[in-house]
Amino acid sequence: MSKPMEGVRVLEVALYAFVPVAGAVLAEWGAEVIKVEHPLRPDPMRGTAAWDIEPGTGGYTYMWEVANRGKRGIAVDIATPEGRELVLQLAEQADVFLTNFLTEARQKLGIDVDDVMARNPRIIYARGSGQGPCGPDAELGGFDGLTYWSRAGIAASLTPVGAAHPVRMVGPGFGDVQAGMTLAGGVGTALYQRERTGKGSVVDVSLLSTGMWAMQPTMVASSLTGVDVLPIPAHDTIGNPLVNVYRTADGRHLTLGMLESDRYWPGFCEVTGKTELLTDPRFCDAAARADNRELLTAILDDLFGTFTLAEWRELLGRQEGPWTVLQYPGEVARDPQAEANGYVQDVEYGEGRTLRLVSAPVQFDGTPGVLTPAPEHGAHTELVLLEMGFGWDEITRFKDAGIVN
Repeated sequence: MSKPMEGVRVLEVALYAFVPVAGAVLAEWGAEVIKVEHPLRPDPMRGTAAWDIEPGTGGYTYMWEVANRGKRGIAVDIATPEGRELVLQLAEQADVFLTNFLTEARQKLGIDVDDVMARNPRIIYARGSGQGPCGPDAELGGFDGLTYWSRAGIAASLTPVGAAHPVRMVGPGFGDVQAGMTLAGGVGTALYQRERTGKGSVVDVSLLSTGMWAMQPTMVASSLTGVDVLPIPAHDTIGNPLVNVYRTADGRHLTLGMLESDRYWPGFCEVTGKTELLTDPRFCDAAARADNRELLTAILDDLFGTFTLAEWRELLGRQEGPWTVLQYPGEVARDPQAEANGYVQDVEYGEGRTLRLVSAPVQFDGTPGVLTPAPEHGAHTELVLLEMGFGWDEITRFKDAGIVN
């Protein structure tokens, strides 16, 4: 298995999901990631209900596992002088420092950019934030439901005109995992730059910047047309009815993506038994179909409603036009294509317990990374301190003083 980040040491001082996801991705790519938590007040993600699913449901706090798999965990009180020194000593030997602490907290704890780089000028200092490091809201925190989903325009773009309430975010951590993946990519680029220059650098990614990147085509189109939000086309007003969603006889939905409709229209009509549409002047080419979109959409609605999903799989599988099933998240976890490519993995937790997690979307040399569980609170504190050269007497003293756990 390829591990492009093997030999890279990452020190993570971060909470919740966004930046910890970046650490999880780097760990999957082979980096050694040490996560620092407070001895008495660990990362709140360990005990936070996500999407009304209580922590510990089914034996797992699933968002904790998603964001922290593959790491080693230590518990150190950075607010104490000796705890801070321990973390800075770890930073001296690290290649990457990951954090989402706000500036005031970093400065108070003595782990801001200047503090860490004074001890290790070659380190990559990677900061995740809500709104970015500059501007009037730089020192405000952020969650993906707030900054990525709402402020970046995603919710407004998905909400139909006149709806009583905006569309809620589609699931827990939706923006966090996008931003975390982006931050991991930025870290990799900074490490490449360091190989050429020998110098460390500061990497910044925010939930706002990631949401805006995802919305860029919509934002540009909105600016060009002079509107704040692009209208969501109604089902029967889409110019190309072969780029639409249709309901099957058994209540499922299929999404068609036949952008080159003149290319795919004949084959579609043949396998569906609708060859009479080929000679109908109202539907003979893309322009005619666009002019008669409402009528054709109604015809296709009736057509798709006559066959079940299983029957449509067989029919559409005999023509060339792109299509797919509108799947539910639980189905995606069982998708044979996802399983064949290692996009989902059953992570072993011992005693016959497994949790199915999704691999990072980037693979190297044709193989996914190997996923392992997230650490228990302070699980590797003693081991890491021993590796740093501390003896058991010193470790015991640290514990008795509440500096580590």
